[in-house]
Amino acid sequence: MKILAIDSSGLVASAAIWEGSDEKRAGCILATASTDYKKTHSQTLLPMIDRICRETDSEPRSFDAVAVSAGPGSFTGLRIGSATAKAIAMAANIPVIEVPTLEGLAFNLWGADKAICPMMDAKRNQVYSGLYGFENDSLVIYREQEALALEDVMSFINGFGREVIFLGDGADAYHDLICETAKVKFSFAPAHMNRQNASSLAVLGAGMYWEGKTVNADDHSPIYLRVSQAEREGAKNFDLVN
Repeated sequence: MKILAIDSSGLVASAAIWEGSDEKRAGCILATASTDYKKTHSQTLLPMIDRICRETDSEPRSFDAVAVSAGPGSFTGLRIGSATAKAIAMAANIPVIEVPTLEGLAFNLWGADKAICPMMDAKRNQVYSGLYGFENDSLVIYREQEALALEDVMSFINGFGREVIFLGDGADAYHDLICETAKVKFSFAPAHMNRQNASSLAVLGAGMYWEGKTVNADDHSPIYLRVSQAEREGAKNFDLVN
């Protein structure tokens, strides 16, 4: 079994190839690529996928599924990732595994004994965030991913009452405010765990594949959680919002 994983939901563009043979996520990452440096995902994603495929002698028909970071995240980034995943899946006649972005981000900290709070900067004084943890070697969801004001996130975490690890570009953007408002013990993930990682996405996606959580390429669409700025502006022009 072989899975191609793609993540372009945030600042990082990342791709990975996972290969395994059973339902326990046993296997290995054959190749991975990642970049977060002054280029758009439209410039970087396809070349890195091509490179890791050539390095591992992989062709579209050699994959059993394509795992993609399904959202939330950057509207443009999600569309690029989704379009790429759909094209590859359709060409190879394989399914798409829709991995929620924040679950994939939380999976970077597999096995942590603390609560995990990934955050992505959603602009407009909001973050995309949820709260997760690990129980019996499985990722569990304490709060589903949402677009929220940071104050709402911190209120929930303080009420939850467990030590928490923050990660993601939203945690960086609001670092000082988190430090000021947290009433529980907390820490920030180090740099090598702090951003989206297609390797984590691939391993989490493999588990979802064995659970039958796949969709046809034609049926895949990103999870935005809120409307885009263009849609908001369009609605204002037609007096659909105040």
